[in-house]
Amino acid sequence: MMLLAGLAVGMFGFGFAMVPLYGLLCQVTGIQSVEQRSALGEQGATSAGSAGVVQDRWVTVKFDATVHPELPWKIEPMVRKLRVRPGEMHLVQFIAENGSGQEITGQAIPSVAPWQATGYFSKMECFCFSQQTLAGNERKEMPLRFSVSPDLPADIGSLTLSYSVLRVSDSDSIAAAK
Repeated sequence: MMLLAGLAVGMFGFGFAMVPLYGLLCQVTGIQSVEQRSALGEQGATSAGSAGVVQDRWVTVKFDATVHPELPWKIEPMVRKLRVRPGEMHLVQFIAENGSGQEITGQAIPSVAPWQATGYFSKMECFCFSQQTLAGNERKEMPLRFSVSPDLPADIGSLTLSYSVLRVSDSDSIAAAK
């Protein structure tokens, strides 16, 4: 009985520790947390517009996606790389395809390399903001609307946006819905 009670208390404590642990993980790995993404989204629309487009500079943005082996999906960017001017808004589509005959939910986790460019890459619309559910054998276009800040350091001429796509279990989906 004591072991079960201790386990329940430990799980409850871990639930409270998840938020600061997630923030620490995002800070260490350079992944944008929900708070950073919200702040950048709010600032991105205004700062990109106020700073304007940098006409005399080009940045190459590369796109990459990796799917976890437990997820029978295939996901690819329709464009592998794009030359952009800092401050311009761009729309890129990814194609996701569920290779199984059953409905499956997945979640894309973004990261930017080099990590120093993370704060200068703003996603205004992204399929990674929420879980995506694909019916059996469904193929779907998923949008990414982004801009690169005009304040991107001059020594960064290329960056890569990578997605790691993971399967979301049914219990995770139920917990997220509550």
